Amino acid sequence: MRFPIANHIPGREEDWFFHELTPYFPRQLRARVKKSIASTTFLATTTLLLRSIVATAAPVEGDPAGIEFFEKKIRPLFVEHCYKCHSKDAEKVKGGLLLETRDEILKGGDTGPAIVAGDPEKSLLIKAVRYTDEDLQMPPRKSGGKLSEEQIADLEAWVKMGAPDPRTSEAAVQKGPPLSDPEKVRHHWAFKPIRHPAPPAVNNKRWVKNPIDAFVMAKLESKGMLPSRQADKRTLIRRATHDLTGLPPTLQEVEDFLADNSPEAFTRVADRLLSSPRYGERWGRHWLDVARYADTKGYVFEEERRYAYAYTYRDYVIRAFNEDLPFNRFIIEQLAADQLDLGDDKRPLAAMGFLTLGRRFLNNQPDIIDDRIDVVSRGLMGLTVTCARCHDHKYDPIPTQDYYSLYGVFASCNEPADKPLLGSASLPKAYNEYVTERKKREEELKDFRAAKEQEALSQLRQRTGDYLLAAFEARRLNENSKSEALARERKLDPGVVHRWVSKLDEWRKQHHPLFAPWFAFAALPEKDFTERAKELAPKVAANQAADQVAERYGNLFAAVDKRWQEHLDEQRKKSEGSDKVEALAALPDANQEALRQILYAENSPANPPSGEIHRLFDVPTSQKLRALQRKLEELDATHPGAPPKAMVLEDNSSPYNPHVFVRGNPNNPGPEVPREFLAVVAGANRKPFQKGSGRLELAQAIASRDNALTARVIVNRVWLHHFGAGLVRTPSDFGLRSDAPTHPELLDYLASYFIDEGWSLKKLHRLIVLSNTYQQNSDGETHYAQIDPDNRLLWKMSRQRLDFEELRDSLLAISGKLDLTEGGHAVDIVGEPSSTRRAVYGFVERQNLPAMFRTFDFASPDTTSPQRFSTTVPQQALFLMNSPFVIQQAKNLAGREEIKSRSLPEDRIRRLYEVAYQREPDHDELKLALRFVEAEARVPTEPPDTPVWQYGYGEFDEAAKRVKEFHPLSHFTGSAWQGGEKLPDGQIGWVLLNATGGHPGNDPRHAAIRRWTAPQEAKLAINGTLKHENEAGDGVRGRIVSSRVGVVGEWTVHHAKELTAVEPVEVKPGDTIDFVVDCRSGPDSDSFSWAPKIQLVRPYPDNSEALDKTWDAKDGFGGPRETPKPLDAWEKFAQVLLLSNELMFVD
Repeated sequence: MRFPIANHIPGREEDWFFHELTPYFPRQLRARVKKSIASTTFLATTTLLLRSIVATAAPVEGDPAGIEFFEKKIRPLFVEHCYKCHSKDAEKVKGGLLLETRDEILKGGDTGPAIVAGDPEKSLLIKAVRYTDEDLQMPPRKSGGKLSEEQIADLEAWVKMGAPDPRTSEAAVQKGPPLSDPEKVRHHWAFKPIRHPAPPAVNNKRWVKNPIDAFVMAKLESKGMLPSRQADKRTLIRRATHDLTGLPPTLQEVEDFLADNSPEAFTRVADRLLSSPRYGERWGRHWLDVARYADTKGYVFEEERRYAYAYTYRDYVIRAFNEDLPFNRFIIEQLAADQLDLGDDKRPLAAMGFLTLGRRFLNNQPDIIDDRIDVVSRGLMGLTVTCARCHDHKYDPIPTQDYYSLYGVFASCNEPADKPLLGSASLPKAYNEYVTERKKREEELKDFRAAKEQEALSQLRQRTGDYLLAAFEARRLNENSKSEALARERKLDPGVVHRWVSKLDEWRKQHHPLFAPWFAFAALPEKDFTERAKELAPKVAANQAADQVAERYGNLFAAVDKRWQEHLDEQRKKSEGSDKVEALAALPDANQEALRQILYAENSPANPPSGEIHRLFDVPTSQKLRALQRKLEELDATHPGAPPKAMVLEDNSSPYNPHVFVRGNPNNPGPEVPREFLAVVAGANRKPFQKGSGRLELAQAIASRDNALTARVIVNRVWLHHFGAGLVRTPSDFGLRSDAPTHPELLDYLASYFIDEGWSLKKLHRLIVLSNTYQQNSDGETHYAQIDPDNRLLWKMSRQRLDFEELRDSLLAISGKLDLTEGGHAVDIVGEPSSTRRAVYGFVERQNLPAMFRTFDFASPDTTSPQRFSTTVPQQALFLMNSPFVIQQAKNLAGREEIKSRSLPEDRIRRLYEVAYQREPDHDELKLALRFVEAEARVPTEPPDTPVWQYGYGEFDEAAKRVKEFHPLSHFTGSAWQGGEKLPDGQIGWVLLNATGGHPGNDPRHAAIRRWTAPQEAKLAINGTLKHENEAGDGVRGRIVSSRVGVVGEWTVHHAKELTAVEPVEVKPGDTIDFVVDCRSGPDSDSFSWAPKIQLVRPYPDNSEALDKTWDAKDGFGGPRETPKPLDAWEKFAQVLLLSNELMFVD
């Protein structure tokens, strides 16, 4: 299979390859790479792969994902923050700018277009919302001020993706009901009941092996087309093994299949693969894409980022697929396992990670619930329900009321802090150690919290007078926002102030005797308070102002609280040494006890509920509590003895009655709505949910055979992963804007078959892989590509490239290093050395998805993924050719005993082919391979490159103006280079270098030297800042010394900083630039900061210059660099085999 290369010269692909990609190679490999490419046609497969990887796909206009992003992120933002001034309903359109359609945005206002699609930096809208220009700031400060950083990032991302926007006409901005035409809704294929169509009659009956073939053949015959011939047996077993297990077949499996000439041979292969534990790992990973699985929460500020028990959901999914759990039961367990009768086997509780493992959105509950609605509606039913969060869905019959009906279901649930165990039958070996450590950390947290709560409550009671006065003034303000501002200004808790206001109103109605004086003063009108207070004062007290009355009350309460604490201390002393501790019930004096009850009674405003006391903590206390809680969660996530638990939801004691949030704003509640299912699915007879939150009823409605969407969606997902594209090309959107199915009758047949066969995924797989449609080859008739370029009619099998997990696992399997351990905690498959377990068990970091994952199109765990992108970019080729992981697998492959034990080169090559490709090489391949191995064996091994940055010490020669000698520092601490484990070192003193600076030695002979070695001939620009912060000492001296020209810059700093820019410096390969810092007269207080940057100055034909490549001392800082052993000839040949298209593609 060939792919086009942009701007290449036909017949000179090797020159293009060398010019474009070898700059990324180590220097000593470049000549050999070019020679090998030019002389060895055997490497054409590798070149072809790289060629295919360089071709990139252009974005598709009207991309559904882009439209969805607009509907979820951008339209609500415009409505909430912009339409007041920039819509046709605005009292006055500001700046002539309207934002109600895409055309209006592109047209812009008085200052020009609002955006430049694809370029945020040139878009006025982005400039305005960033607030970087004082004259252009939107929204203006008087209208709410600057948007949040997340909202600005959303706008930037939207513009960068080309500003997708479905609002192309006046109709797109009309107010009122959804735009969906009732007639279109009624006749939309996805909303109709699933039919049970009979397979159609066809002319070519011999080709029809099962009903799937009849539906496909009928379509082909209607277009005058024929299916492709059947694939050869090696291709079939390779295709089925990759599809069903994500791994290549072994040579023995291929040979057994080739030797089996019975009609049931392939059926036995399919049944064997479906019964393999590897099946669940492969297809479980497909489902984890839908479930937006990750092992971390995303950005959560100060709490533990890892989900301690995410792995239990992953393991549940794999087990469910392996056990062929009926899919309807699979749905119900994922949404409501806590409400099922599970008996003694509690493992299905782990299924609820489907709901709880999404992003945490800084623990913003409306966003968390929105994410759960999204994964349920799109993941299970192919409906974009979350587009109705801020307004009625603009295309599908989903009103906002239906969104908030589902919102109410999930708002009626909580995640218990104490997660349920998944059984005690197989507790980890280190369980007792874990329990001991956890108890220790729990006690530390509990004791600290209890002490701080008592401290906070004591301070609260001491300020009773302040709260009384604030409550008096807040009641007169009669406005919540001003009351809160008043409380915060006086460093009082607004919630406690509000409780005092409410309680005083209650006591006023009850004529509480203790507060009669207070109520008398509080009732005085504000305008003549002072005069009226004089009349009232003789009756109740000698005070004449509200603050004085409040102060008097505060003193009374403080005295009573002091007396109560004294009584408690006396009681404790009496009880010392005794087993019996008598609880002190009250103060002896009845009047004092009445006052104490105001402070300590259960419903007292001075005694808030335990769940609210945390609001009284200061910032350091809150931070310490979060840190202690994080230590607990870290233990759960990392300790080998932590038992498996389920990340469940459970219903609240009383369900939440949802309201529509007007424009999606939780602070602007609209009408109340019942918790119930979607009208478009439930029909006219839907009834509100009755049982608790309604989660179980929701799950049952989704998993019902009467639901026209669920079965269609899942069989389409299965079809997609077998054929590379679904029968419906929009797998998570079956609404009015979806693609119509290419074979609607086949889709319904598969859905009805799936339901009738007990919702069995394995039976569905079996039906598909045993069809002739699946068993076609991937070549087909060339001229059919003109008729049906996307293969929608299924006239051949589309060729598919291995995805990320398949590729990684295949390399490990072929090299003989794949670890098939099942289940358990996630492992690191990115770091060095990486785990050799299957990729499905790899740790998925949601916030910082590793570059390797992103390079190979891993599904974003931020949201449910309909299907993965399939990109071809240079980074993929560069990773495969330079990755330590891939290189190691090449070494492992060449080092397999069955290979290296072959003495004859021809035998060794044959065995390499058999292990990698499950076939022997043909005559030409064998000849080329021998030539390659012989040529590489003659290439001398070159010494490794010198590291660009080195760290050492030495002496500057004043006479020669050069560094006299350079000695590398020998010890790396993990963050700094120094002379030994201890500082100062006994031999060289205080010399230290880290990423941003360091410390010189005790004398000029031990200056700290950061050395840069030129990898190429270049002209350099050097700049940075030398900084010395201490007032003590006499500062430091810094020099930049070129091995070619000597000193190019010198500075002395003491409690100051200096820019260290110099004139451009020319270097040849191997030249050094030394950044030398000495202590001047002594080493006292000589720590310095200096992280210079070196930039290559690239000349242009017009005599201008520009800065190109940069070497940053801070970014380039690191520890000892392990120099890998160069590959020998056989290892290089093994690497070539691993990089070929034959291995990278299923067919």
